Amino acid sequence: MIRREELRVRDPFIYVKDGTYYLYANHFDENKKGSFVAYVSRDLENWEKPVTVFDPGEDFWGKRDFFAPEMHEYKGRFYIFASFMADGRRRATSILKADSHLGPFVPWGDEQITPMEWTSLDGTLYVDEDGRPWMVFCHEWTQVGDGEMWAVELKDDLSGAAGEPRLLFRAGEVKWVKSLKDERNFVTDAPWLYRSQNGYLNMLWSTFGDFGYGVVRAYSPTGSILGPWIMQEEPVYDKDGGHCMLFTDVNGQLRMSLHGPNRPPKERGIYLKVAMAQNGAVTVL
Repeated sequence: MIRREELRVRDPFIYVKDGTYYLYANHFDENKKGSFVAYVSRDLENWEKPVTVFDPGEDFWGKRDFFAPEMHEYKGRFYIFASFMADGRRRATSILKADSHLGPFVPWGDEQITPMEWTSLDGTLYVDEDGRPWMVFCHEWTQVGDGEMWAVELKDDLSGAAGEPRLLFRAGEVKWVKSLKDERNFVTDAPWLYRSQNGYLNMLWSTFGDFGYGVVRAYSPTGSILGPWIMQEEPVYDKDGGHCMLFTDVNGQLRMSLHGPNRPPKERGIYLKVAMAQNGAVTVL
């Protein structure tokens, strides 16, 4: 078994099934070949050695990064949204598919979902109230300066984009955001969407402030993915940790999964108990 504090992981994604937690993460072998694995736990503290869920073949386009695998169940199948890169190719989000949450996952549909000429990452699945699937993703600050959050409608089988991407907001709209390099180099990372009791569509995402890496809440009072989006003034988490998602543990407690601190090689999975207000605001307990 591997203790939580011994397991280095960034962007921890948790899936809960039959009283068991599955932690999806990237893995690189001694030759720097990337893959995705799942760690298994009953208590979020002790983890079994990982199971490989995606082992790319030589013909798979992605050769580097293998960033932030998110595993979603959709219409009886399982899908991983993750970001990859290769020589001569910009970073992009692709989708993998399997019949089981433990794989084996294989490339699915279009080679990449994000625009070929963009540097993009951190695609996540959102299904709207009409049952239409969308991917929300980040157009990176490394290319545009003020990082952007975009949404693109997907085909019903998630095999590709069903329309053109739509701009949702920019990182510079957050009052406490801090530039990484020159003026207006603001980061957008890691969108995670959920609907609250009052009908708002909410998004947790990550950027940088004076405290380091942190979590922002944005909300769409119309309930539409297209907004308009409003930024909550105070950060949800401000202790140099982020790239979060929400899940309900085996005891019915809502939790927020993130990594922290955001300093290699000290990153560890953190699984905080949180409460959600009627309007979708999340508070760490």
